[in-house]
Amino acid sequence: MVVAAALVRAGRVLAQQRAYPPQLAGRWELPGGRVEPDESARDALIRECREELAVEVVPGEQLGPEVPLPGGYVLRVHIARLAQPMATPVPVEHEALRWVEVSELATLDWLDADRAILPDLEVLLRADRSGAAGGAGAPKKPSE
Repeated sequence: MVVAAALVRAGRVLAQQRAYPPQLAGRWELPGGRVEPDESARDALIRECREELAVEVVPGEQLGPEVPLPGGYVLRVHIARLAQPMATPVPVEHEALRWVEVSELATLDWLDADRAILPDLEVLLRADRSGAAGGAGAPKKPSE
């Protein structure tokens, strides 16, 4: 399984631009990565965000369906928030980071798996902007 964070703040979601491998360089994705053996999805998401963004996150409920990936993996996206709301993520392993508004979602060259989640992400961002998501994409419950 691969996990990713829909890290939402102020009606925007954090996207990161791939630096490698060459065939994916320049494309955008949500932060995350593979779940290691004997690791929960929640713990993997926390670890991946620490490694990729140098911030602590609090994972919440799953966003959208699981997306099939090559090699028999699936991508599971979780709504997340920064553990320290004023923390500044940094692109440790990526070319760039960008806080993306709902109106900009379709303008980025997303990886195919992440593109499959865009309709759900749009609903989440619209709800967050209106305050319906509990503010800053606050997780409603911990999930595996």
